[in-house]
Amino acid sequence: MAIVTISRELAALGDEIAMELAKQLSYRFVDRFKLEECIENYGVTKQKLEKYDERKPSFWASLSQDRDDYLHYLKSAILTASKEGNCIVMGRGAFAILNGLPGVIPVYLISSKDVRIARVKSYFHCDEKRALQIISQSDQDRIGFHKYFFEVDWRNPANYHITINTSHICPSACAEVVKNLISNTVNDDIEASFKIRMKDLILAQGIIHHVLYEKGIAIHFLEASVSLGNACLFGVASSASIAESAVNAAKEVPSIENVKSEIQVVHEYSVMP
Repeated sequence: MAIVTISRELAALGDEIAMELAKQLSYRFVDRFKLEECIENYGVTKQKLEKYDERKPSFWASLSQDRDDYLHYLKSAILTASKEGNCIVMGRGAFAILNGLPGVIPVYLISSKDVRIARVKSYFHCDEKRALQIISQSDQDRIGFHKYFFEVDWRNPANYHITINTSHICPSACAEVVKNLISNTVNDDIEASFKIRMKDLILAQGIIHHVLYEKGIAIHFLEASVSLGNACLFGVASSASIAESAVNAAKEVPSIENVKSEIQVVHEYSVMP
């Protein structure tokens, strides 16, 4: 049992390798379309998705409530899709969202510049100049997206268990490398830890959803951590009574036994709607 997250440069054979790996392992392949469908089911429109999906938002979009909604539902979608394990999640910062979760194997796929250009020319039926523009835009979008939403350097190999240069390696061989990595690193103890930690992550996300979206309590930058039924809330509130309301709301979430508050009270605090 494992979750493989795939981060990839454009034209590094990400989809091809993910599909081959899913075939070899009999894992579910959670691609962009499955995640978008899940996010849209939460009520996020395609227009909102287009503003944030694997790109750094514009100045005004970065100040919008839509930004927070997108990130919340993206996290919810990835946790929901991967809660049973045995899946491959493509892009969308999954390696950052699932960081530290036992049994997660983050993979980064790259290719040489010349190979990427050749592949993009073939994909888009364009000349070399246009191929370079497409590659540059894609790289900048993904760099900005990961930096803005997760404060990580998408290109840093330290964020991954393995980086594979796919310039001259076929998808089946790349998939075999990842498959062997899983078999040599995931064991029964890790699977047991995964189930416990995943339950905690889903509960924490459920608390955030209940407080912000079901109760409508104005806690800014709300985060929650859960360990074995004990929750802790972090964020900023404009009054002590609002912070207390958030704690009481968190206690309503099933399986939560105790709630501690680290919410900071800053009077007259507000953000752009």
